This record gives sequence, structure tokens and C-alpha cells, in this order.
Amino acid sequence: MATALIVLAAGKGTRMQSDLPKVLHPIGAAPLLLHALSAGGALDPDRTVVVAGHGADLVEKSALTFDDRITVVRQTEQLGTAHAVAQARPALDGFTGDAVVLYGDTPFITGETLEAMIAARADHDVVVLGFRAADPGRYGRLVMDGDALSAIVEFKDADDATRAIDLCNSGVIAADADTLFSLIDAVGNDNASGEYYLTDIVGLARARGLSATVVTCDESETLGINTRAELANAEAAFQTRMRAQALEDGVTIPAPDTVIFAHDTYVGADALIEPYVVFAPGVTVESGATIRAFSHLEGCHVSRGAVVGPYARLRPGAELAENAKVGNFTEIKNATLAEGAKVNHLSYIGDAAIGARANIGAGTITCNYDGVFKYRTTVGDDAFIGSNTMLVAPVTVGDRALTGSGSVITQDIPAEALAIARARQINKPGLARRLMDKLKALKAAKTKDH
Repeated sequence: MATALIVLAAGKGTRMQSDLPKVLHPIGAAPLLLHALSAGGALDPDRTVVVAGHGADLVEKSALTFDDRITVVRQTEQLGTAHAVAQARPALDGFTGDAVVLYGDTPFITGETLEAMIAARADHDVVVLGFRAADPGRYGRLVMDGDALSAIVEFKDADDATRAIDLCNSGVIAADADTLFSLIDAVGNDNASGEYYLTDIVGLARARGLSATVVTCDESETLGINTRAELANAEAAFQTRMRAQALEDGVTIPAPDTVIFAHDTYVGADALIEPYVVFAPGVTVESGATIRAFSHLEGCHVSRGAVVGPYARLRPGAELAENAKVGNFTEIKNATLAEGAKVNHLSYIGDAAIGARANIGAGTITCNYDGVFKYRTTVGDDAFIGSNTMLVAPVTVGDRALTGSGSVITQDIPAEALAIARARQINKPGLARRLMDKLKALKAAKTKDH
């Protein structure tokens, strides 16, 4: 059966104390909204509708970056969750199948849980996701009659007996789309908040003779984000899960609590990740590679046997082939290092292609930017770039060519040639001492005058 996702992402998130819409605050370097959409992706939805409100343009841009087939609709007034879901109706006109309501600020619900909800739909008209809470607090309560769900009662509307129930409502609901919108049409706002509660559809469904049930998940999946503190706690939970998964996958991480992962980080088995490594989005590290301490990687690919760091930075577009080496205090950007190439220390390599087994000496810089345009540098196989060489792009260094240390290379170097481009050294006998004596006398005179 076809499935549609309705993701509610209209809230301002006042308690976040931020101009940024709540659903765009990041966990694992990705917006909360992306995590919700990723979970929903496990259902292979035929349609996805995001209901935006506060900062709708930013929310829409983020959603369409994730998947340009998503439809974004506006909730101009915040009148409750049922009202928010109702805004998706025009976008699902003519749709036949199940609709699943998710929340853009609830990032940890798993695809497996959503699949269990869809499976339960085979026997029930409405399926609600619940959880057993260690401290139910102000969560809505799920009132059961055997295996059937009788009602969802918001905390502020609950009596003492209902508040004693520890089975709580996550807010996630699955139902046939036509049934869902028909029930929403009947929802009123006669409650303590004067809002249209999505949770009321359960009682309305039972009154129509429809069946409702609950699928449960671990409480940790239902964590919603409303404050900066909750965002920090969610980030910690995300990192703990990513570290545990990496270890289970065969990655060696001697100090896992010091390593930061992004939502899409991939590290192969038998890779070594030393302490205080940060992965920003878009990083792939193949099996057997080594990322040494205090390195930062983003948008890059590190092949088998390559070594990065310590204290290295790989920026977007960095591609390291097998057994390439990038050492301490080196930055690589939009550049490829072929097999066995070495950039061991104190260098910047940007917009470049470095050949196999080439050695880039300490302090080498590719001068790739003139303030308007970027230019490419090409270094051939087995070339040797002397320390403190400036390669002024566009420039090509041929295979097995050498540059003298301290050279400023502005022209192409043929294969196997030695290029030296620096001013001739001139020695002035005795001038150093005479100059220093003069400067010291000048300093003493100034000190005496004061």
C-alpha cells in the first residue's frame, strides 16, 4: 500500500531562544528535520509533506535540499497539531494509502519502529506510537482497554487516575489518509488550551466503531527537542550511538568519547581513529586508513592505507588515494593525492592534483586564488617539491621534476627538470654587526630621552 509522510515543522521553538526555526537546529551536523525525514524514508514514502510555519522559507529550503520531491505547505496560524495536519490535505488530494504523522523536532524515531506501525495498520484503523516513561511528567497518557486504545488524554486535561498511567503518547500516528482527515474534520477545541488536538482522533475513531491500538518503542526514540539543554543531550545521545556503531563495525577508536561524528560519516573496518578527531558531513574513510589525533575532516574521501594528521584539516573535495599521507598542520582542499603521495607538514594544497609518490616539502603552498578566480596546480608522478615552495597557479610540475627550496614557481616545469626561482644571495661582510650596533645605540638614545 502507498504511504505518505506528514512532518510537522511549524513551531517557533520559543524556548530555544533563537531566530532559527527549531527544526533547523542541528544534531550530528544535520538539522533535526533531516533526521525525521531520514527515519520516514525507511517507509519508502510515495509522498512527503512538510508543514512549515515559523521561518517557513528556511524550512522549505532545508526540506528540498534533502529531497526536491517534498511538498512544503504553510501553517500560518498555530492552532494545534490537528490543525497543522489539516494543512497537508490539499497536497495529498487524490492520495490513497496510509498517512504517517511525524514531528520535525523528534529526531530519533527509527525506521524499524515506523515499519512496525505500518504492519499494525493491517489490523487496526488508527495506530499510535507509545512508550513507557520512567518519569511520565507532562506527557499525554494512552488509556488502554486490553490491546485496544480507548483514548489519548493530554496531561493538563487528565485526572489523577489517568496521570498515574506510565504509557505515554509520542504524537506519532498512522492511519488511512482519508480516515485521518475525516477524523480531523470532527476535532474541536473544547480543552484547556483551546487548541485542536490531533490526539482527539482516537476517541472520535472509537465512537465511529473504528479500532485503534498502540505500538511501543524505547523512550529514547521519542525524545523531543524544546530547549538548548535538550538539544545538547540529544547530541550526546546521537554521538554515543554513532561511536557504539563504529566500534561494532570494527573501527578502532581508543578514546571514543573524544571523537565527533556527523550524521553521514562512514568509517570502514580496521580503520584507526585517534583521539579528538572531528568528522563534519560528507566524510568516507576506507578500511585500514588512519586518522591521527586532532584532525578535522569534511566532504572528503580517505582511501585504504592512507594516513591523515595529527592536526590535519581535510576540506571539501579532498581525495586521498591508497597509502597517501597528509601530516601535521597541513590543509587539503578540492585536491587529489594519488597513491603514495606525501604532504607531511605545514602545507596548503588547494585546487590541485598531486601525482603518485610525489613528495611535497614542508611549507609548500599552492597559490590558487587571485581574489576573483581559482586556478589549478598539477604536480606529476614522483615529483619532489622542495620546502617552502610557492606554486603560483595555474602551473604544472612534470613527472620526476624537482623544485629548489624557497622557490616561487610561476611557469610550468618540464618532466625531470630542476626549477629554482629565488633571488641570488648576497653576503655583506661585517654589515650585520654594524647594523645591530647602530640599532642598539638608537634604542639607548630613545630610552634616555624618556
